[in-house]
Amino acid sequence: MCLDIDDTLIDFTAAGRSSLESLIGRADMWPLWERITDDHVARVVAGDLAYADMHTTRTRAFLAELGVAVDAAQAGEFERRRKERLWRSLRLFDDVLPCLEWLVAAGVKLAAVTNASGGHQRDKLARLGLAGFFDHVAIAGEMGVAKPDPVMFHKVCSAVGCDPARAVHVGDKLTTDAVGARDAGLGGVWLDRRGRDDVDVPAGVHVLRTLSQLPELLVSEFARLGVPVQR
Repeated sequence: MCLDIDDTLIDFTAAGRSSLESLIGRADMWPLWERITDDHVARVVAGDLAYADMHTTRTRAFLAELGVAVDAAQAGEFERRRKERLWRSLRLFDDVLPCLEWLVAAGVKLAAVTNASGGHQRDKLARLGLAGFFDHVAIAGEMGVAKPDPVMFHKVCSAVGCDPARAVHVGDKLTTDAVGARDAGLGGVWLDRRGRDDVDVPAGVHVLRTLSQLPELLVSEFARLGVPVQR
């Protein structure tokens, strides 16, 4: 079982949005921040930008879009203050611990799979009490490949000793997580916490509204695959 981290296990968007808003005094800039962050993370994964430089470079690009020119030191201070607020705000979704406890009790191997670019993801898992649940943590910035590239999913399956056809990946992004996993030969599950009924879900992708629905889905999926699950 592969699980995305941000906005699947951890309510990252709420924490990130509130920390950014408190710094700039505006509530409408989160989409811009996400777009610029995604661009910079992709550069790290591609090897075009060092992870150590990513945060200040991203922050300078973001502030430049707002018409504010800062040097590296000022961007670093902005990042320090933002991260302090972010870490204080991070929370698990209520359905996470019961789901993970069930998966462990059922004897399912677990991997956390993230497109983030640095080891701070391990810090988040540890700080929020999740690290002990996972047999493997896959971070795109360390691997040089990211979801939805099939190589990412196949490397994770290899790390936990599982054939892709007997694995399932769950994430909050329909294309990056669910469709990407399906196309790589895994079971693809979209965790749609917002209940977006207007979205056209591709064939072969399962949809969950909450992780509390995952055990029932897995029991049926594992039964189909001929893999016993303890209950």
